[in-house]
Amino acid sequence: MNSRIIRYLTILFSLVILLHSSMDVIAQKKKNKKRKKKRETTEQPVVASKEEKRKAEIYHTEAEKYYILEDYAKSFVLYQKSLELDAQNATAYYKIAQIYIKGNDSEKAIYNVQRAIKLDNKNKYFYLLLAEIYTKQSNFELAASTYEEMIQKCDKTKEYLFELAAIYIYQENYEKALSTYDRIENTFGLNEQIVVQKQKLYIKQSDLDKAIAEGQKLIDANPGESKYVIMLAEILISNNQSEKAMPYLEDLINNYPDNPRALLLLADYYRKSGDNEKSNIYLKKAFAMPELNIQPKMQVLAGFIQKLPNKDLEALALNLAEIMRQAHPDDSRAYEISGDLYMKLENDEESLQSYKKAIELGTSNFNAWQNVLQIEIKLEKYDEAIKDGEQALELFPNQSSFCWFLGTAYLVRKDYDQAIDLFERGKKLSGSNEELKSFFNAQLGDAYNNVKNYKKSDESYEAALAFDPNNDHVLNNYSYFLSLRKEKLDLAKKMSSKLVSRNPDNSTYLDTYAWIFYVRGEYDEARKYIERAVSGTDISGTIIEHYGDILFKLGEVDSAVKQWQKAKGMDETSELIDKKIADRKLYE
Repeated sequence: MNSRIIRYLTILFSLVILLHSSMDVIAQKKKNKKRKKKRETTEQPVVASKEEKRKAEIYHTEAEKYYILEDYAKSFVLYQKSLELDAQNATAYYKIAQIYIKGNDSEKAIYNVQRAIKLDNKNKYFYLLLAEIYTKQSNFELAASTYEEMIQKCDKTKEYLFELAAIYIYQENYEKALSTYDRIENTFGLNEQIVVQKQKLYIKQSDLDKAIAEGQKLIDANPGESKYVIMLAEILISNNQSEKAMPYLEDLINNYPDNPRALLLLADYYRKSGDNEKSNIYLKKAFAMPELNIQPKMQVLAGFIQKLPNKDLEALALNLAEIMRQAHPDDSRAYEISGDLYMKLENDEESLQSYKKAIELGTSNFNAWQNVLQIEIKLEKYDEAIKDGEQALELFPNQSSFCWFLGTAYLVRKDYDQAIDLFERGKKLSGSNEELKSFFNAQLGDAYNNVKNYKKSDESYEAALAFDPNNDHVLNNYSYFLSLRKEKLDLAKKMSSKLVSRNPDNSTYLDTYAWIFYVRGEYDEARKYIERAVSGTDISGTIIEHYGDILFKLGEVDSAVKQWQKAKGMDETSELIDKKIADRKLYE
């Protein structure tokens, strides 16, 4: 139980005890028997004497002191004693109501504040407390009537018309809300905030003409103020009344040819009308203006990116991105969205440079960092991925994706311990995301195999396959590593067979299958699949070298040496390739 709850219960408990104690004291006192008898037989309040009022004031002052000290139980008793002597003290009822609110007893609070209002209907604070209680209870009807009564009876309360209008809107009583806003205008004059609220309400009522009339009022009252013209034009355009917006915008452009918002609206209008040439002119002019906030420019460009690939839009999008960067050379967002654009166009190098420029300018955009690492891994820029990945993890220490990218870079660079630490960390950060965990398990299988921790390697591969039995990467690597270890060869053959049946033309997978047959001593079967592998397009030195090894086992030494010599000029061969060629002998 937290301290606030304990404190509240303590206050409530003390309040109840002291209240009962107070009532016992009252019951025992028999002073003023005549007065008490009169109170029991009439509803008319008795006016307190001067002495009683003096004593009541003392109790009231003491009650105030304890209220300020937050000793509400003592404060409550003292206010009650004050009322025993002077039942006409409206403020005492008001304060008791406040204490009941602190005890979450709204009904008793309402009762007491209503008694305060009955005694003094000119005190706005009494009404405000009552309206607040009703509002918290979502009793907006009574809250509204309370505000109405207060505004009618209390001086200097017209500013609460704003709260009254808001309550009518909560009730969806738009007519009364509009009427209240009219009262505000009559009291305080034309106000942009009020006009905007009225326009929203008229649009909710499908009364566009009145919404337009409200906007025109602002334009007429503020000649030369372009923002009000823009506001009205935006309302018209968003309500499919673009034709009606055009005179406003064209007049604005004639008087203010460099108004950026007008340029954007006109560009949008002409594009929707099919006049792309005119639209592009306005767009480029608006994008070139540094004074136009970058956000609307990004929204336009993002809209174009969503429509790509589209040859008609591609050149324009690239041109606008360049113009935006020139207008906002120090804003990282200009480079972030340029990176998004180049990524959509599959221009990895330009995309990477754009994102890195955004990072240089201090962006903390997660997607920008993630895209940098993704592209660097894709382009095999592993050293850069390590440098940027370490920095990304400092900024986003709980992001598992960064662990994956950085761990992969370390894995390729053969820093297996670092890779394992990152993959294990990323797996923990994946929480209940089983798919993400399977990605980490796949990489952990490779990493643990390279440090010869075969038990954990196998466990990781098995966990990955438990989630996705058709994970090609795991099926290939797990079966290949088992063949190199000459362990679980039946399992290796089963996994590799499944892989080849799903990918019959993949040279790497065919090589793995052939090698499993080789390890099992089934050289004819191994030859069948290795020859299918070498007939493919994506051939490595390993595959050619394996072909030579298989031919050697079949007694075709000259052919084997020929394949080894061919493999020597390629990448990914074993350290024994030269010795094999020189000695015309198989070394394993």
